[in-house]
Amino acid sequence: MTLTRNDVAKLIEELRDTGSECSEVEAKAAGSDLPKRLDQTLSALSNRSGGGVILLGVDEAQGFSATGVRDSKKLQDDLAGLAADSMSPPVRPEFTVARIEGRTVLAAEIPECPAAQKPCHCKKDGLAGGSYIRVGASNRRMSDYEIHSYVSSRGQPRDDAEPVLSASLGDLDESALEKFISALATSRPKLDLPEDRPRQLLALNIAAEVDGVPRPTLAGLLVFGKYPQQFFPQLVVTFLRYAGTDETTPGPMGERFLDNRGFEGSIPEILRDAEVRILTSMQMRALITGLIREDIPEYPLVAVREALVNAVAHRDYSGYVKGAYIQVRMFSDRIEVHSPGGLFGAVTEDNIDTEHSTRNQVLMRLLEDLHLVENRGTGIQAMIRAMRGANLEPPVFQDRRSSFWVIFKNHTMMDAEAVRWLGRFSGVDINDHERTALVYLRTHHRMANRDYQRLNSVDGPTATRDLRVLVSERLIEQHGTRGGAYYELASALREALMSAAELPENQRRILSYVEEHGSVANADVRRLLGINADQAKYTLGCMVKSGLLRLEGHSKAAKYSAAAPADTGQATHLG
Repeated sequence: MTLTRNDVAKLIEELRDTGSECSEVEAKAAGSDLPKRLDQTLSALSNRSGGGVILLGVDEAQGFSATGVRDSKKLQDDLAGLAADSMSPPVRPEFTVARIEGRTVLAAEIPECPAAQKPCHCKKDGLAGGSYIRVGASNRRMSDYEIHSYVSSRGQPRDDAEPVLSASLGDLDESALEKFISALATSRPKLDLPEDRPRQLLALNIAAEVDGVPRPTLAGLLVFGKYPQQFFPQLVVTFLRYAGTDETTPGPMGERFLDNRGFEGSIPEILRDAEVRILTSMQMRALITGLIREDIPEYPLVAVREALVNAVAHRDYSGYVKGAYIQVRMFSDRIEVHSPGGLFGAVTEDNIDTEHSTRNQVLMRLLEDLHLVENRGTGIQAMIRAMRGANLEPPVFQDRRSSFWVIFKNHTMMDAEAVRWLGRFSGVDINDHERTALVYLRTHHRMANRDYQRLNSVDGPTATRDLRVLVSERLIEQHGTRGGAYYELASALREALMSAAELPENQRRILSYVEEHGSVANADVRRLLGINADQAKYTLGCMVKSGLLRLEGHSKAAKYSAAAPADTGQATHLG
């Protein structure tokens, strides 16, 4: 199913609202000929999760006016030829010709390249010079590491199994090894290990032989080393705690950080110490049942623990990023866990809770035998369940190719204000899952089928059925098609949220930022709310639509300032 005329019109409308292109859409005037180096855009969109769309006959310099193309058939043939002959692997666009405001616009849907063939690149520039990635509204040439991350995903990396040539078996903790190997007799009774220690370590991939001498593998050193940082100083976990919602808010004494710690040692030691530090830094709320008081941490410990374990188990240990460390950042409204290296294999942000692929097989097996992980792909689901069980939003997963982020937000979904707002739908026949989706959309404005699944712990068909109910009740509206379909609150409900008293918390914070700084940019919103560029762009676009903000400039120079009361009939000051 290709784009319809209405889909194309909607894409153009969204570009106009936000004043810039986005990661999934590139607009070009292209009256009669293809723009130069459109192959770079083909590469970038093909390498993007979900692919993207090229609009020809839409001029960004004229505020995304539909300027039209003269010969849509010629441009289709030219673009199809470029995509087939100049790209490796070949790209197969799907075309839609639409009349927009009396002009002919050509839309080309660019499918995502199969994971086993990425990165798609421009043949004439070669793999190293012709591979591009989409960053916001621009195409950026991939770094050597980003290319490596795609190519390595085609096979099974062995970085964790490589011997550390500068280390010896004496650098391993013998007491930890003894306890581990003794426990294997119970947990893996069919495992037949040699009698002597060096051969045992070789059999377990804790060591590898180099010129007849056993040396610790990277995985063995990280798990059982006395002090792995002697050899790899950056293989640590750091913890930063900030006073506010971004890095710039100073603490009570003007300090940059409320806490700044590094955790060293073996992986089991790092996980233990980091977990304790994070827990003691959380706010606590009291739950009183009868005469018993229970202190509930701000974030479920299960979720944070799984994020930490996933970070050390799945990070990239290749030479490209071995000097990078895992970072945990705690803000007043969220915790972020950043690990070096993007997602591996066929795993994406959309399928991360169902698709499984292990980058570090030796390390994972050792951690599994230590009962620190369950190598069953259950960690992501455990995070989602723990957050929802605590009445918090599901975690946000962001693959930034050179790093992977997990973000936990501490905003309770069903607070008193949300329950009061839901009261207006008491006469509508919808279930609790559907009500939860409405509360989510009240704050986030946009929801995909996968978001609904994670929010309510349901499968795809159930999510589709429930979303159709909300559409039929005219509570939400569907936009886009196929993998790009998303939902937002019905226009009447969005308009009702325009008053400051009804604004979701994230919009209040954006307006407060504008009051303090005069304007806000996409990058400011990303830092302020802990969201990605497309989410920030969409939120800002909604605020422009509702008259809360005024767009100034276009593309990378776009800024948003407060709309004058005379423009909207509403005051944006929050007092």
